[in-house]
Amino acid sequence: MVNPFNRSRLQTDNPDSRSKGVTGALVPIHFSQALPDGSIMQRRDFIRQSGFSLAAIGAVGAAGNRFVSGQEEDEVANETNKTRQDETVVNKMPDYKSTGAKLLTDSTPTKDGFWFPAEWKPHEYTIMVMPSPQNWEGYGFTFDEVVEQWAEVANALAEFEPVLMVVRPEDKKLAQKHLGSEIEIMEFSVNDGWSRDIGPTFVVNGKGERRVAGCTFNGWGDKFEGMHKHDALLKGHLCKALDVPMYPVNLVLEGGAIALDGAGTIITTAQCMMNPNRNPGMTREAIDQLLNNAFGTKKVIWLDKGIEPDPITDGHIDGMAAFVDEGVVLLHSCDDKNDPNYKICRDAKKILSEATDAKGRKFEIIDLPLHDGGHMNFYLGNGCVLVPIADDPDEDDIPLGIIRELFDDREVIGRAFGVALVRDGTEARG
Repeated sequence: MVNPFNRSRLQTDNPDSRSKGVTGALVPIHFSQALPDGSIMQRRDFIRQSGFSLAAIGAVGAAGNRFVSGQEEDEVANETNKTRQDETVVNKMPDYKSTGAKLLTDSTPTKDGFWFPAEWKPHEYTIMVMPSPQNWEGYGFTFDEVVEQWAEVANALAEFEPVLMVVRPEDKKLAQKHLGSEIEIMEFSVNDGWSRDIGPTFVVNGKGERRVAGCTFNGWGDKFEGMHKHDALLKGHLCKALDVPMYPVNLVLEGGAIALDGAGTIITTAQCMMNPNRNPGMTREAIDQLLNNAFGTKKVIWLDKGIEPDPITDGHIDGMAAFVDEGVVLLHSCDDKNDPNYKICRDAKKILSEATDAKGRKFEIIDLPLHDGGHMNFYLGNGCVLVPIADDPDEDDIPLGIIRELFDDREVIGRAFGVALVRDGTEARG
């Protein structure tokens, strides 16, 4: 299956080869975090992962990749998250060399015949990341409650496929208290639990081999003043532990910022990828090349914005749309003309309706009504679909019905938690 940590996930078109991939899918509902100025960020969107480390909820590879060497981890993390006076962020890659990972700096995944598989392909296992206390202090939850709810997702998924949970060494005993004995625990220092965004993005080839396209994680545009120094290096540590070579990619990208169909097409948003807090000065054409080189894709489709409000991830596509098959896109719809998402959803549908995928096919677009349950952040496991819900029939019945029709060969499981649901905290490895 896929790995749950970064929201990166790896899958393979050859179920027998079962090369390891990763997918990430924990979803915080109405998740909030304090900003440096003391204000609160509310996030109604959640995380999920797709075929790349998306857990294979993933990243990118590109020509001219390089790594930063000769600096201590803290220095690198601080530099990665440093903000210029003009409020743009310096795009400096973490010192992946310090993790001991095997770095492939003279080629790209596409050049070497690797690609990002679709989320619905078989997973070897899923990698998840247990969050640290800094994510939840002051918001009405004890850390034990957070760990318990994260574990509920992991335990549910473990009934369908193996799960690997990354935990901080000091949290291992608490994690073992709530996790099923069949779940493997791997110890690394982490700052957050959004595996799809911080973990590796796995790519595969026709021989069943796997590698990682390693983009830079800078704390969602350095919104938390260098609080993600460990997360920035997690993909390197995991590549070392899992013995998977990594292509460092000189692009700031979180797994939730892209949706892939496993057949050459990517969907993303300009709001996120062109944001000066991530990739200042880069053109769409330059980003297209990096993405295509990293994921074995041929076409990038740009939407303008993601669902609002989303003050943390700046319009991640994973809260708005998802591929459910080649040529088929599940897209949020909004009928309330007074909601800013009314125009955002209509504009997105217009762009997709006029576009074609990498194989020249017009898209079939399926509407998913926008509700507060976060249903778009569902996670595809082997034989199951984990779906974050509002625990309100008026909010959940229609979206769950649509998802059941789309995945009638899988068990659809709704999960309602005060802290976390299903998508960005896991990554599939397939």
